[in-house]
Parts: sequence; structure tokens; C-alpha cells
Amino acid sequence: MPETATDISGAKVRNRRVHMANERTFLAWTRTSISIMALGFVVEKFALFLKQVSSYLGRVATPPPAGYSSVLGIILVGLGAIMGVLAFFRYKTVPRQIDSDTYAPSMLLDVLLILAVLTTGLFLMLYLIHSL
Repeated sequence: MPETATDISGAKVRNRRVHMANERTFLAWTRTSISIMALGFVVEKFALFLKQVSSYLGRVATPPPAGYSSVLGIILVGLGAIMGVLAFFRYKTVPRQIDSDTYAPSMLLDVLLILAVLTTGLFLMLYLIHSL
């Protein structure tokens, strides 16, 4: 049975929507990677923030050595940058998979996101425990 014009245009619209969803996913991953890099910058400057708040409150704070927040901040900025680059490569790969009907989800970006969240949580807990 030959395809009619409505079948072809309907397939094009569905395909266009899938490609636009891919672009929205890429933009979401880009926002996430920027957020992780910003969090890394904030964490790196966390010791300075604690010193300023304690001096404002008139207390003497003894935050842990700068190594904790500096190392975690650098790790998070790097992780965010890697996620952004991987999201771009994924964004460029998915259209071919969509068109050839061979789409397969990628676990790499998901694993990096979970690692970023876990790393942040653990290091901030250690940092706060040491600053008590």
C-alpha cells in the first residue's frame, strides 16, 4: 500500500518532535553541567565564606584547611565541564540513532551526574564535620 501525503507529513512531524526533544535534553544537560561548575566554584570559596560570616558574627572560626574545599571545587568544575562536552557529543549522536531507529540511552551522563551529587554531599559533610 503506497504512502499518502498525510502519512509522510505525519511521520515528518513526529520525527521533528523527537529531534526537538533531543535538543531540549541537550539544553537540560548543559544547564546541569553549568550548575555543577557553579557549585564547584562556590564550594571552592566556601572556607572564605565561613571566615567572613564568623567575623561578621564576632566569632572566631577555625575552618578546616583549604585543601578540602579547593579539591572538591576543582573536581566539581572539571566534572561539570566533562558533562557539558559529553552532552554535546550525545546531542550530535542521537539524531542519527533517531533517524535509523536504533536509539539507545546512554548511562555515562547519568553516572557522572550521580557521582557529582554524591561527591558534593560526602565532601560537604566531611567539611562541616571538621568545622565543628
